[in-house]
Amino acid sequence: MSTTKSSIYSIAQLGHAVLRTRAVEVEDILSDECQQLINTMMLAVSEAGGVGIAAPQIHHSKRIFIMCSKPNTRYPQAPLMAPTAIINPEILHYSDEKVKDWEGCLSVPSMRGLVPRYKQITVRYLDKQGHERQKTLTGFIARIFQHELDHLNGLTFIDQLESMQDLISESEWYRQFADSN
Repeated sequence: MSTTKSSIYSIAQLGHAVLRTRAVEVEDILSDECQQLINTMMLAVSEAGGVGIAAPQIHHSKRIFIMCSKPNTRYPQAPLMAPTAIINPEILHYSDEKVKDWEGCLSVPSMRGLVPRYKQITVRYLDKQGHERQKTLTGFIARIFQHELDHLNGLTFIDQLESMQDLISESEWYRQFADSN
């Protein structure tokens, strides 16, 4: 199990049971325990250089994830957004159109997959203060939401592939596709 320099969390890797378990709803968002988990997740995703992370990825089977899109080495075209805690999320509506694009995952290091996702979704969730939010998300932000919600349902991006032919090593992805993104 790899740990960070802060040693307050480790990222669960593919094969760990927590990644295949449906996470439980959060009852008391304002509790110290929940607020500390959110803070830890914010730190974890920042240190790992990700654009999102779900609580199961740091060994907590709770229905919480962080979205924090930003351009980086892995996703140079990612739009910039403030880190946002998403609690007890649900998708209310899906567009008819799906788009296939490359995804990676902190729990599936060194791999990328060409994953079909809905182009636009309408979502409802609770924020860090316990306020209900409803938004329509499109493009890369909608992709992050769907990817992280999968984690809360015991799935990874590999489960969404249409074919194993759509799976590639990250080093080969960089060689073939990074310059075109």
